[in-house]
Amino acid sequence: MASRNSAHAIRSRKSGFFSSCPLLDRGSFAFLRARLCAYSRARPEKDYAFEGNFVLRDLIANGQSMRTISLPRGRQRLHAMPTSTGYELREDETYDWDGRKRGQTPFTVLQHTISGTGQLRYESRNYRLQANDTLLVLVPHNHRYWLAKGDRWEYFWISMNGEEALRIHKSILSVSGPVFRLQPATVDHLADCSLRLIKGAGSPGAASAIAYEAAMALYDDVFGSHAFAEKQSAMQPVIDHINANLDKPLPVAELVGISGLSRAHFSRCFAESEGLPPAEFVLQLRLQRAAKLLTRADFLPVKEVAVLCGFEDANYFSKVFRRCYGINPTQFRTTGMYASLGNHR
Repeated sequence: MASRNSAHAIRSRKSGFFSSCPLLDRGSFAFLRARLCAYSRARPEKDYAFEGNFVLRDLIANGQSMRTISLPRGRQRLHAMPTSTGYELREDETYDWDGRKRGQTPFTVLQHTISGTGQLRYESRNYRLQANDTLLVLVPHNHRYWLAKGDRWEYFWISMNGEEALRIHKSILSVSGPVFRLQPATVDHLADCSLRLIKGAGSPGAASAIAYEAAMALYDDVFGSHAFAEKQSAMQPVIDHINANLDKPLPVAELVGISGLSRAHFSRCFAESEGLPPAEFVLQLRLQRAAKLLTRADFLPVKEVAVLCGFEDANYFSKVFRRCYGINPTQFRTTGMYASLGNHR
């Protein structure tokens, strides 16, 4: 996959909307579009209700491929726009992506593991990605995913940007974390979106529609689960209490008391519902509030921001902030990096 970012920048100047294919004349374009529309009509949306990964098999059979997508200059910004997509089988440990070294323009990466193993470090937590695990990350952000020496990793991905795509993906990240399991029908739906983009979409609007379709398929899977909804409902009083008291100590015992559950049951249900253990969840909310205050309230001294976010020790605050965002609070404020995180919650 080389460098998706540099390839995007170089190829987009050469070939317009779909950077890896030449521009078509009107007759050829109409013929290609008719062929692709026939494929789309053959798999209406209702078919995704059936079990099985039929389109995923089509995507794999299509072979390893990557499509970088760019809008012509001057085009009005779209709220959901794919930037790249593809299917790959990697066996080279040079595959390594650091979310702090991919520029400052926000975008997301949705990557589904078909087989093999990948590694993810997300803030302070490590994940081992295996078959049927789906990865979702926001860039820029403190994460890294890579292929360890001796491993192989087969996957497909869709990257996208745009205000609405970022909003949807941030809401999913906030409740499920960066790694989750999707229903087979959802995986097939996402594979279909990737395949349609690889083979070509007729216009920026058509590509945007596919990106939005992929984002909403993910949204429906994550938020439409009955079991998930029950856990969310049970944890809501705890979440409300945390949000209302981020400037105060929030020991786990206090949260257990609000939930009315045993400590072991509470910790398990909370982690399943929110994607993080209670203490780590509280820490992440404190850091997110700190990022907002540093971005929006530049009149507040850093020490006061620390106190307002529940950190009594300013040195400890600076340490954990750097661990999360890669820079200290003062640098965060003065450089303007990660400004998009101000709307994370």
